[in-house]
Amino acid sequence: MAEVLSQSQIDALLASVVAGGGVEQAQPENEEKKYRNYDFYSPKKFTKDKLNILKTSYESYSRMASSRINSLLRITSEVELATVEEERYYEFSNALTDTDTLTVINAKIPENDEVTPIYMHISAPIMLNMIDRMLGGTGEDNKDSYSGYSYTDIELSLYENIVNYLVEIMGDAWSNYLKVDFEVNKFETSSGLLQEIRMDEIVVIVVLEIEISGSTGMMNICIPATLLSSMFAIVESKKVQYGKLIGNEDKTEQQISEFIKASTLDVTAKIGDASLSLREVYNLREGDIINMSVPKNSDVDIFVDENVWFKGRLGVHNKNVAVRISDVCKKV
Repeated sequence: MAEVLSQSQIDALLASVVAGGGVEQAQPENEEKKYRNYDFYSPKKFTKDKLNILKTSYESYSRMASSRINSLLRITSEVELATVEEERYYEFSNALTDTDTLTVINAKIPENDEVTPIYMHISAPIMLNMIDRMLGGTGEDNKDSYSGYSYTDIELSLYENIVNYLVEIMGDAWSNYLKVDFEVNKFETSSGLLQEIRMDEIVVIVVLEIEISGSTGMMNICIPATLLSSMFAIVESKKVQYGKLIGNEDKTEQQISEFIKASTLDVTAKIGDASLSLREVYNLREGDIINMSVPKNSDVDIFVDENVWFKGRLGVHNKNVAVRISDVCKKV
């Protein structure tokens, strides 16, 4: 059956013939919206705002790690944050070989007594590059293949030294949000033996790209969702407390005023001045009198820190020497 043209299509066809051009196909008025499939089996646990906290922290960490590598190897290196992705642990585990070396890092939050492990993996090419440079080499790629490479005892010892340098500064990257203590627990040369994290557990993988003189590699940090949930809860609680503090401007001004009033200042009463030679000071004995060059009943200067604020009269209060303020020299 022949297709029946609508009036609008007929008008467009006639207009095209008159103009001497080709026939343009009419665009559908309502295009079907495309939706991204949502995986209900692996729902996203963290929002973009929370992942941005991770990005900010590890962007700071990448700069500190680059500085550490530069000082260790005496060569220019670049460390950049590549991605921060939420996924299941088996996706991270499946990307490793049985001979890959993993670093188990203990992360401890002061508000939580539990110690949660974090896994760190550095790709063999970039790690061997750093090890070769530490041994006096040029770091050039002299291995035919890194697949299934096993570190020697000497290389593993240097591997541990390098990782210790990089883990020491990890807590500083989080210092803007909360205090977290990171320390190396152990090194596992067979990644398949690690069972601290369940295969279906949600984790966040932080991928850092390391470049040293043209040689590139990846550092992957696997952080369990249980640890991140505790960390984000502390960060949110601090935000709420801070929000309450700045929520009312009048109240904040009053609190700041109270904090200032509670601060301590040194107040000193100065009776007068006297000039003595070193010989006279050396010969001073008990009972000697020093002339202060001021009248007996004259006012004394009262200093607040190093500035004269008041004038006063010496006297006694509750059997203690005291000063009564008689005049204000500086507006308080």
